Amino acid sequence: MKHFKSALIALFVLATLSACKQNEAKETKQEFKVEYEKLTLDNGLQVILHVDKSDPVVAVALTAHVGSAREKEGRTGFAHLFEHLLFLESENLGKGGLDQMSARIGGSGANGSTSRDRTNYFQTVPKDALEKMIWAEADKLGYFINTVTEPVLAKEKQVVKNEKRQRVDNQPYGHNSAVINSNLYPEGHPYSWEVIGSLEDLQNATLEDVKEFYKRWYVPNNVTLTIAGDIDVEQTKAWVKKYFDEIPRGEDIPKMEKQPAILKSSKRLYYEDNFARLPRLTMAWPGVPEYDKDSYALSVLVDYLSKGKKAPLNKVLIEEQKLTDNVVFYQNNAEVAGQLALSVTAFNQMNLNSVASAISEGFRDFENNGISEEDLNRIKAGQETNFYRNLSSVLGKGFQLAQYEIFAGDPGFINQDVKNILAVTPDDVMRVYNTYIKDKPYIATSFVPKGQMNLVLDNSQLAHVVEEQIVEGAEEEFDPNLVATYEKTPSSFDRSVEPPYGESPDLVIPTVWKRSLESGIKVFGIENSEVPLVEFELEIKGGLLLEDINKVGVSNLMAKMLSKGTKNKSPEELENAIESLGARINSYATENSVTISGTTLAKHFNATIDLVSEMLLEPRWDEKEFELLKQSTISGIQRQKANPNSIASDAFAKQLYGEHNILAYNNSGTETSVNTISISDLKNYYATKLTPKLTSLHVVGDVSEQSVISALETINKNWEVKDVNFPELPEPNYPETSKVYFYDVPGAKQSVIAFGNPSLKATDDDYYPASVMNYRLGGGGFASQLTQELREGKGYTYGVRSGFNGTDYKGEFSISSSVRTNVTYKSAALIKDILESYGKNYNEEDLEITTGYTLKSSARAFETLGAKLNMLSNISNYGYADDYAKQRQAIVKNMTVDDIKALIEKYIKPSQMIYVIVGDAETQLSKLKDLGFGEAILLNKEDDKNTNK
Repeated sequence: MKHFKSALIALFVLATLSACKQNEAKETKQEFKVEYEKLTLDNGLQVILHVDKSDPVVAVALTAHVGSAREKEGRTGFAHLFEHLLFLESENLGKGGLDQMSARIGGSGANGSTSRDRTNYFQTVPKDALEKMIWAEADKLGYFINTVTEPVLAKEKQVVKNEKRQRVDNQPYGHNSAVINSNLYPEGHPYSWEVIGSLEDLQNATLEDVKEFYKRWYVPNNVTLTIAGDIDVEQTKAWVKKYFDEIPRGEDIPKMEKQPAILKSSKRLYYEDNFARLPRLTMAWPGVPEYDKDSYALSVLVDYLSKGKKAPLNKVLIEEQKLTDNVVFYQNNAEVAGQLALSVTAFNQMNLNSVASAISEGFRDFENNGISEEDLNRIKAGQETNFYRNLSSVLGKGFQLAQYEIFAGDPGFINQDVKNILAVTPDDVMRVYNTYIKDKPYIATSFVPKGQMNLVLDNSQLAHVVEEQIVEGAEEEFDPNLVATYEKTPSSFDRSVEPPYGESPDLVIPTVWKRSLESGIKVFGIENSEVPLVEFELEIKGGLLLEDINKVGVSNLMAKMLSKGTKNKSPEELENAIESLGARINSYATENSVTISGTTLAKHFNATIDLVSEMLLEPRWDEKEFELLKQSTISGIQRQKANPNSIASDAFAKQLYGEHNILAYNNSGTETSVNTISISDLKNYYATKLTPKLTSLHVVGDVSEQSVISALETINKNWEVKDVNFPELPEPNYPETSKVYFYDVPGAKQSVIAFGNPSLKATDDDYYPASVMNYRLGGGGFASQLTQELREGKGYTYGVRSGFNGTDYKGEFSISSSVRTNVTYKSAALIKDILESYGKNYNEEDLEITTGYTLKSSARAFETLGAKLNMLSNISNYGYADDYAKQRQAIVKNMTVDDIKALIEKYIKPSQMIYVIVGDAETQLSKLKDLGFGEAILLNKEDDKNTNK
């Protein structure tokens, strides 16, 4: 990913589909279709258009049929590096490229991703910016390469290498994928190396490599342009032809032949992981390519074997032998080959031979019993809900259409895909098990903590892993300010003139309905029939806030126990009842609430709420489930101790709030506190802390107000009303002077930073204006100074952000990033300098960019069900007006530079902040005194550090 956001990546995973939706009353079936129009330009560009006028927005996605599989050995990671480069500049967009334009037009942020077989570039914009986006995408495709210079390439290499360190080198089990792929596929196979590549190969990439790659792959006849949303089809076609038509066609692109992995014998490999706290066994088998006839049955197989109480692997590994709290089984299908992977992170000190033996036992159970029609239908019901979820945004629809076009040869393959899914039988599931897993060779990797070789699978060989050394001054220098000089590519018209805006869309506020029930429950809803789905959250105020500071973790365990069966349903029966509806129901606790949330097909809303009622009013309190949940929670806490990001978050909270404030603690608790919690503690919390008087239900989707109120009848009548008092919390104050705290993770490849101080609550008058003020500091992505200086200017990081985070009971301002280890001090000092000069340098241009983005981006504010649900949460929890989004527009329109400067002076205080850094103390700790805040305080003692290895 170009940006440091991962949420959108899930949209690229093609959900298994179901073609039918039932009319609840008549039980009739009709085919669900995503209408589209496709055209092919003379130069080979494939264009797919989809009209969706439910919101005044348009998603534009440019997808090139090239990924890491088209790279040369020795230049791995190049497709991903190229993805980064394509955002930086083009001849007519100028320096800053699409990122700067995105800020002006109110886009979602230009983003992209690279896989084995494709690279795409995408964002959602207000509909009035559509012509600008088409112009910009054409400029990137046809008028880009001349702008790439040696300094540009040098800087972006640093950014991509930082991304690799962040995602791979500085993470527990980060090298596992590379070990599997390099052994599952033969040498030279296009899937034998990682998409992100190796640090050495990235460093060796040359300017000639870039130009050669562009000329070969970034040509119209290898690209698909998808435009979905509130569009005029004929006008959109005219714009596409105007801006793309004269980009020349490239050489013909030969189709890649299928290259399935073929293992002659199993391989067992091990690695002592510097960041792992728990042993992990992963087994991988050769699978099938995307859309292969067997992929549908394999999808059912991996789900059935590993998900839920009935899953054969879960029954053995989790329920019976208590070796782990989670089994992950999935297929990773791509264009020319596929693979199946089973991964188990075992409990502390668990021998992985025991895990392998239990897996074999689970497989034998499946061999003896197979899968029933009932369970097959249960899995398909969940797939139907997933399908609609993936279509709940215009971007999701665009991605899906492009996926079919490129890898199935036709966007209309959606209908055949559906038929293939519905055709899966229990016999098919057993057949693919016998074909691809039973007694078949596999790759097995044992990743264990340092010093725990005794836990690896027998007969394992040491895996080949390249560990980067921490070397001061190892990275090459570059000047980001050098301007490229080149002769512009000829065009039939002046492409340097940015197209005008179209008609500006009005901000459409969804209609909110509200009800107060006799029990005290407050209900907030938005009816929306775009897709036949309903999303909801039942939020009960409390959570961590109502816990005993000496026994933290009770609310978390209690909330999770609500989903572990009811008075009349065993845990397995409850799970099956939920899944048979195609629904998802989650129960969890946060710092300030206990929440039961879910997604369901509209036709099953009443039945889903009936299950929620049962969970809430008649919990089972199953002792066996409680012990499993405690062990799972402890295992999760141990995993967090190995993750530098989790370490930084917890350490920052401790310093921010102090040991006497409950907010200083992770709501999962500690190993010690969880061990002291009994099931009676959970029952007591349930009996004394949960009340309808503190409850709000937020509902969005294809369901009426009356239907929602009727569905709540059982909860409203039978939930006992009680009074609950909230304790007074110590009020955190700004530090008198800044202090630097350091947590040592020996050998860390990056330093994780968390800087900040106590600040505004969400209910404070200045909360939203301060968030607007922060846009140009660190809240605006590539429009922010922190990103421009640390990433674009220096290549120190993959991403950095700042922001205000508040609720009705707390608030904080924070800055977070992961930076290259050998520039830890330089990064901290640069951040401090930026904070100190932000107010002095803020000007009319900064305000204009901020205002433009903030006002225009409001068109996207309520597109998805999730966005509408968040709107209801804001209204419910913070007392915001129904039209608070319009009120905020008025605030932004009236803000002046002096207003911003006053907010900066009031809330940005670099000399009164907590500076937390998690990294390699041996090489970095002593330098930090040069920040001017005294010697850095080491947070973990020698004994603690040894356990991090």
